[in-house]
Amino acid sequence: MTTEDPIELEIEVLAEDTTAEDLDVMTRNLLKELRGTDVESASLVSIGTAPEGSKGDPITIGSIMISALPTVLPAVVALVQAWSTRGQGRTVKFKGKGIEFEGSPEELQKLLEKLEKGKKGK
Repeated sequence: MTTEDPIELEIEVLAEDTTAEDLDVMTRNLLKELRGTDVESASLVSIGTAPEGSKGDPITIGSIMISALPTVLPAVVALVQAWSTRGQGRTVKFKGKGIEFEGSPEELQKLLEKLEKGKKGK
């Protein structure tokens, strides 16, 4: 059992030449994959309360919030990297405690290597 606290991390999906509907589908597909990992939780980012009379929860299209132990983050980054390379023009943005990143799969690999080094240094 670990004493480390989970880290909350927002993952924003970006894609060139895509509609909001396509971006929503891509985001939900990535969310499904993330839920299959060891993250504590993964959900679409809510933008607050829905306008009166609307149905469903309002979400920020293209944004996912995860909570994961620090030891799981390298696997999450690797999954997101693999996901981003499966589509043309996909990039991701990570925002969280001590982490802010936006870039290509190659730049994401550099972040993964940094996280791995930090994990081994403990």
